[in-house]
Amino acid sequence: MEYDEDEISYREILEFFFRVHDPTTEDREGPDVGSQYRSIILYQDSDQRQTAEEFIREKQQEYEDDIVTEVNRLEQFYKAEEKHQDYFDKNPNDAYCTMHAQPKVEKARNFGD
Repeated sequence: MEYDEDEISYREILEFFFRVHDPTTEDREGPDVGSQYRSIILYQDSDQRQTAEEFIREKQQEYEDDIVTEVNRLEQFYKAEEKHQDYFDKNPNDAYCTMHAQPKVEKARNFGD
């Protein structure tokens, strides 16, 4: 993922990430279970790492359960299979999309309000 820091800050991306998922649930996102669904922040440099770790410490005060989000260096990025690219846009009536993705999309659309 590339972003323009003149448009959105790294910290704002972290805010968005925490808004659209539960960082206290280990290896799970909605009905999906497994380590591939874990909460993880991948950083590219020491500044991003420090920002992510500070952000998690600050956010912990807002949660009763421990935040389990991992903070790891990005070693290699693998693009998702083609069938998963733009999945929500391509499958708006899919049961998974309407039950689990749609609420996240609404949160995303309201980000910054």
